[in-house]
Amino acid sequence: MSANYFIVLGICGTSGSGKTTLLEAVLPKLREAGLTVSVIKHSHHDLQLDTPGKDSFRHRQAGAAEVMVVSPHRFGLFADTAAELTLDQQLSRLSPCDLVLLEGHKAQPVPKLEIHRPALGKPPLFESDPSIIAVASDGALDAPCLVLDLNDPSAVARFIMDWLVQRKAASRA
Repeated sequence: MSANYFIVLGICGTSGSGKTTLLEAVLPKLREAGLTVSVIKHSHHDLQLDTPGKDSFRHRQAGAAEVMVVSPHRFGLFADTAAELTLDQQLSRLSPCDLVLLEGHKAQPVPKLEIHRPALGKPPLFESDPSIIAVASDGALDAPCLVLDLNDPSAVARFIMDWLVQRKAASRA
């Protein structure tokens, strides 16, 4: 499966800008609208998702390429990789959905919504990234794209839903 099977929107911003907080407020609104949304969170740090001493950890340490832990309500897949997965490889592991939101992934060449807080004193990403289609900010900005109120998650969710409708219509044309 490739990225062409998914509609992807990046949620980017500098560290501490509020990406996760905004997603926590927007995701329930997208779900209430009937959308199935998946999130891929990028980290620059090494992740240890399994717990030392647990069976799944012991299986990986013993040489299993992947270990899936399954319960009646969720599952987790633990796998070591030789290199960071490409976006297509990440997407191929997801179930079909209406939208995939990428938190982080600043370098990916996908449409992005930037979260920008002028009080952090960092330059906005839209100045150097033409793939940013809108900015959610808690301050006044002079941007070459739509500026949304970061403190109005309903407006941000509406923007995402409208953008999604446009993308789906364009893909059918």
